[in-house]
Amino acid sequence: MDNLDRAILDLLRQNARAGYGDIGSSVGLSASAVKRRVDRLVADGVIKAFTIQVDPSVDGMSTEAYVELFCRGTVAPDELQRILQGVPEVVYAGTVTGSADAIVHMRARDITSLEDALERVRIAPNVDHTRSAIVLSRLVNRNRD
Repeated sequence: MDNLDRAILDLLRQNARAGYGDIGSSVGLSASAVKRRVDRLVADGVIKAFTIQVDPSVDGMSTEAYVELFCRGTVAPDELQRILQGVPEVVYAGTVTGSADAIVHMRARDITSLEDALERVRIAPNVDHTRSAIVLSRLVNRNRD
């Protein structure tokens, strides 16, 4: 992957529907050269998907929280993944350093729905407790997957 590939990726992150010609104009390549590069990036697994981002407030999922998850004893990441994948309100989760075992990003329709989702996480046998912070306002939102 070179600097042209990185520039193409940056432009696709901003607008996955951008035309190859428009991207080519920005990076100094022809549309067909951009298409070949994008096809290669897809084939190589660099680009995993083309997707949309829906405004959570329009989608009805405007209540947002970050949750620290604390487990009893040592719990494998695969087990945490199994627990959390069963909760649709979980939009992101990762293991972390520090006193918590994982950090979980959740979105729900309202506080009651968020509380219900948290309870589904808390009742898992390996979960000791959680600590939540509800998002009041988003300051920066970059999608850099």
